[in-house]
Formats: sequence, C-alpha cells, structure tokens
Amino acid sequence: MIDIPERVIALAHAIRDEGGRALLVGGCVRDALMGNQPKDWDLEVYQLAPERLRQILDRFGPVNAVGEAFTVYKLGHDTDISIPRRERKSGRGHRAFVIEGDPEMGVEEATRRRDFTINAILQDPLTGELIDPFGGQKDIDGRVLRAVAAETFVEDSLRVLRAAQFAARFEFQIEASTVELCRTMDLSDLPAERVWGELEKLLLRARRPSVGLDWLKVLGAVEKVFPEIQSLIGVPQDPEWHPEGDVFIHTLLAVDRARELIDELPYARQVTVMLATLAHDFGKPPTTEFLEGHWRSRGHEEAGVGPATQFLDRINVHTIDGYDVRGQVIALVREHLKPGEFYKKRDEVGDGAFRRLARRCEPDLLYRVAKADSLGRNAEWVPREKWYGAEAQEWFRQRVKELDVEKRPPDPLLLGRHLLELGVQPGPRMGELTRAVYELQLDGRVRTLDDAINEARRLIDQG
Repeated sequence: MIDIPERVIALAHAIRDEGGRALLVGGCVRDALMGNQPKDWDLEVYQLAPERLRQILDRFGPVNAVGEAFTVYKLGHDTDISIPRRERKSGRGHRAFVIEGDPEMGVEEATRRRDFTINAILQDPLTGELIDPFGGQKDIDGRVLRAVAAETFVEDSLRVLRAAQFAARFEFQIEASTVELCRTMDLSDLPAERVWGELEKLLLRARRPSVGLDWLKVLGAVEKVFPEIQSLIGVPQDPEWHPEGDVFIHTLLAVDRARELIDELPYARQVTVMLATLAHDFGKPPTTEFLEGHWRSRGHEEAGVGPATQFLDRINVHTIDGYDVRGQVIALVREHLKPGEFYKKRDEVGDGAFRRLARRCEPDLLYRVAKADSLGRNAEWVPREKWYGAEAQEWFRQRVKELDVEKRPPDPLLLGRHLLELGVQPGPRMGELTRAVYELQLDGRVRTLDDAINEARRLIDQG
C-alpha cells in the first residue's frame, strides 16, 4: 500500500471542490506500480484556471513558482503542481521550447508529450483510478522502456540519456523502435549540468551501472557525448589478466564492483569513487601496444590524467558539498595502481610512502577504486602466484588504518608559531624548516612536538 501524503489528498479535494481534477502523474505513479514508495509527488490539474489554482495553493503554504509562465508550482520540497501544457520546439537546444498551458486539454493529449509509457500513467489520488492511455502498466510488467510518441520524443535530446539511466536503474530493456529513435537524435545541444544529472543517476542509483553504460553505447550516446569512454571500446588487453574482453568491458565490470563498495560513504565521496573507477583506464588507448607477446599499457595511469580532466570538465563536476571531487578523481586515476605496487614490494615500502601517498589522494577511496579495478580484472583461473588483487587491496587498507591515514596525511607537528619562539623570522626560511621537519615526520623520524622542535633547532644551527 502506497502512502500518499495527507497534504496531497487535501489539495486534490480542494481542487475538486472548485470544479477541477488533480491527477498524480509520472514517476510517483510509476514507482508505486513497481512497489516502491515515492519520494516526490507530481500533480497535473485539469479543468481549473491557473489563477484559481494559484489561490488554492496559497492556502497550503509557501508556493515557489518555478515556471509560472506555463503554470508549474512547487509546494514544499516534494510536491510539484502543473496544468496540462503543449510544448513546441522553437530552436536548437534542450530548453528551446515554447510552452503553453491549457487546463482544458484532454488527458491523452497532455500525456502524449511525456517520454516513456511507464511515465505516462496517471492516478486519481481520491479514488485510486488509474488512467493509462499508452499501455505503461503493460510495459512495467514486461520490463520495457518504450517512447510514448515518436514525433514528440525526438524533440528532447536528453531523453536518450534518460533511457539509459532508466534502463540501468530498473534493469529494463529498451524497445527496438525506441532504440532507433535514440540513435537518430543529435545530442550536441545538451548542457553539461543535464548530462551530469543523468550520468549521476546511472552511476549511483543503479545496482549495476554497467547496464546503463552499455545502453549509452548501444544508443550512440557514448560516441556523441563521452569521447573518453568511446576511446576504450576495442582497446585490447592481455587475456592472461583480462579474459573478459577490451578495456570498455573491463570498465563496465569495475564500475559494478565500485558500486558495491560505496554505500556507507558520504555523497561527494560516492561520486568520487564512481567517477574515478569509470575514468581509471582512460590512459590505455594511447599507451597500449603489443610487446614481447603481450598487450601492455605502460604508464597508462599517468596518461589518463589528461582525458580524466577533460571528462570532468565536460560534465562540469568540480566541487560537491565543499569536497574537491575533481582533484580527488584525477589523483585517484594517477595513483590507482599504487596498492598493488606497494603490495608487491611490501618488504621494502616504508610508512613514509603511505603517508606521502595520503598527501596526494585519499587512501580509503584509493582502496575502493583499486579493489574495483582488481575485481573487474582477475579471473579464477589466473595462477595464484601471478595474482595480487583483492589480497593486495586488503593489505593496503589495513596498513593505512594502522597509520591512521585513511582520509588524510598526519597534521604537521611543527608550526610557524613554534619557529617564532625559536627566533626564526617570518619568510622563506620558515617554510623551508617546516617542510624539512614534516618530511622527517612522514618518515617516522619525528614522532612528538619535542622531536620536531629539536630537529628544527638542529637545522637552524646548521644554517
């Protein structure tokens, strides 16, 4: 049983009392039919003039007119109210539409402008009656995404990306004629924030993001929108380590593994891990060559920094909630092989290497990206003596926990005020001294403030 908020029901009653009809539409109806409790509510109001609708809404609390020119209002944080409207393409661009509200429009005509049949089902919140003019319930049961109307579907290029993210989140197939529609559509007019909005849902809301990424390829969107991902397709890998296929296929497997490793992280760090995993092999296309009987991609981690940077700029992802996602993703791409490299030389790698690594990226996130890469790479039949995957990652994680550098390097013990007390004047020398003592601290040769001050005195005496 789906719990419709009392305010939504009360609003529907008030609209009915004034001669109108309020119908739930879109994602809330779809989610309810799929057995999920909706989080947001969309009401479409018929047979009621916009002016009168606004007067009714004002009785229910503050109203945000997000689109008053064509009568779209937000009530609270989770309820959108609109009247039926016509949309006519007026030029190039995702937002280039002339929109006209018409409360007298019929339900079928109003619903025809929606993207997929599963989003074109309406429900009367007062009676429970379902109105399904385009067979959306049948498509939900069949787990199929189908365009409502070809002539209106192709006017909004964002729908190609929406098709992929819905297919990933719901694990639906996309109906053949809808696939062909998507493949014909020009996607060059999509703004970065809308591209990221759909990619974010694909990566974080799907259980298996690989499903959506593969659909982006099938729909032609990878080629048109994501050249850095497109470049992975067909790049060979050594079957000794990658029996599953090319770099694109490996990336799909790794992204699915990363999705399993992020649930307890804050949102910004979830985004970071997913984007870093998606981008971790962007350096392979220019570095892959056949050497001594094997495919090798030497230096691909460093070569991937440029394409990863271009990709992040393309989707306009920089800082989220004050967290430097862009900087971390680039660092993780550069360092993603370090856990395995450290493990292979574990008898030689000192504590300082871990602490210095923590200055460049967040080791806990690096563990997750490296583990996703490993789990998307190794097959059961790879000889144990050649396998340094999950075991390496768990060893790495344990070491950074022991050193307390999971999220950041240690804070410097020696500060400028300590040097002032030693008679050092502000200037370049102060910076030289603090950096030198901090390097000793990273190596474990300075463990206390007294140690740090004594080392500073020694360096001062040396001149």
